[in-house]
Amino acid sequence: MRSFGPALARLARDLEDTARSFPRTTGIAAPQVGEAWRVCFIDCTGHPKVPDSHGPIVMVNPVLLSHSGFETGREGCLSLPEITANVERPVEVAVGFLDVAGDPHEVEAVGFEARVILHEMDHLDGVLILDRVRSLALDVFPRTRPGASR
Repeated sequence: MRSFGPALARLARDLEDTARSFPRTTGIAAPQVGEAWRVCFIDCTGHPKVPDSHGPIVMVNPVLLSHSGFETGREGCLSLPEITANVERPVEVAVGFLDVAGDPHEVEAVGFEARVILHEMDHLDGVLILDRVRSLALDVFPRTRPGASR
């Protein structure tokens, strides 16, 4: 087992702490905290749309391996706290990634958890939800619950 070192471990803790400091937040990516690493933290535990969550996951260098189906759903984002937007995404995904120790993993996710994973992976490529909407006029909405994310 190879180690990525203490800097990555600190970043993983920072991502988790930051996500948990915002109510209802299910994920965050390193670029959102000013870090250029390809790392994101996902945790849909207890979310009503994810009865069988994979629990907290730190994904290093995630890669989309497969996807199927598409649906449009409402998303919010810590980077754009005043809005939500309708975004079309795959319904099922398989993602490969490394953990903080550098060990490979694969996760299969469906529905909302798949959406969260893809949303955070987008951040790693500099893509925001506004880049994914079909119409800025028809698919972007003022946030109705202050502080809620995704």
